[in-house]
Amino acid sequence: MKHTFLATLFAAAIALPAYSADYTIMAPAAPGGGWDQTARSLQTVMQKEGISGNVQVQNVPGAGGTIGLAQFASQNSGNPNALIVGGYVMVGAILTNQSPVTLKDVTPIARLTGEYEAIVVPASSDIKTMGDLVAKLKADPGSVSWGGGSAGGTDHIAVGLIAKASGVDPTMINYVAFSGGGEALAAILGGQVTAGISGYGEFESQVKAGQLRLLAVSSDQRIEGVDAPTLKESGVDVSVQNWRMVAAAPGLTPEQTAAVTADFDKLSKSAGWQEILKTKGWADTYLAGDAFKVQLEKDVSATESILKEIGLVK
Repeated sequence: MKHTFLATLFAAAIALPAYSADYTIMAPAAPGGGWDQTARSLQTVMQKEGISGNVQVQNVPGAGGTIGLAQFASQNSGNPNALIVGGYVMVGAILTNQSPVTLKDVTPIARLTGEYEAIVVPASSDIKTMGDLVAKLKADPGSVSWGGGSAGGTDHIAVGLIAKASGVDPTMINYVAFSGGGEALAAILGGQVTAGISGYGEFESQVKAGQLRLLAVSSDQRIEGVDAPTLKESGVDVSVQNWRMVAAAPGLTPEQTAAVTADFDKLSKSAGWQEILKTKGWADTYLAGDAFKVQLEKDVSATESILKEIGLVK
């Protein structure tokens, strides 16, 4: 009887998923935007795929993610269960906000996704094409207000590059920064700004519902399943891809870093994650370990150069 009971307990134990860690993921932005969507997608897939039994998401918005980044770095040193989502936007925000805390103060784990920018206007707008928008921009740069994410982020950089490519002084653009995708979307739909710019995924449902008109996307080639020309097709020689990453806390041991990285290697190959990428329209740009750290350094340097060029960083 005793041996049967123990055997039953053992069988039950090995039948349970072997969860490696319970994670808390910080999305350093308000709900509704790309980082929040990324964090909650990670939460769903990590639990569904048995990578972690319990994943919590925490939103800490403000200053292009630098408020959350500072809080994350100061409160989680040595904690292998703490993660933060970030990316291209955060790189720009660190530079424009002159943040004392940078990505050197956390442990980069992996680049996860890439997403191209989409330029939209309300369906009721008299702007029908990207050419119409550029014509207004050339006539009076300040009269065209652009609603997008944090100052110095991908959206802001893209607008600066669009202005420059159109022969307009990038420092003259009227860019309205919002801390979360939900706030930006409300302003665009409400006609509080002339045009909106963000990752296509943040506008997709409103475009399909006929509430927003999609003018162009920032890819080199047309995006499959998206009915819009590229900026280049529209006569604006600009191509920009946003990317998102995940980082762990500072002060981890090599073994802890390797364990977290292994979890994301598993996630990146999972059916659940591949389905998320397909559903969201995110490109799979997975890159981890030393290769990602090298690429990150290059991206920080290139972003600084662009921000200086369009007058956001001196």
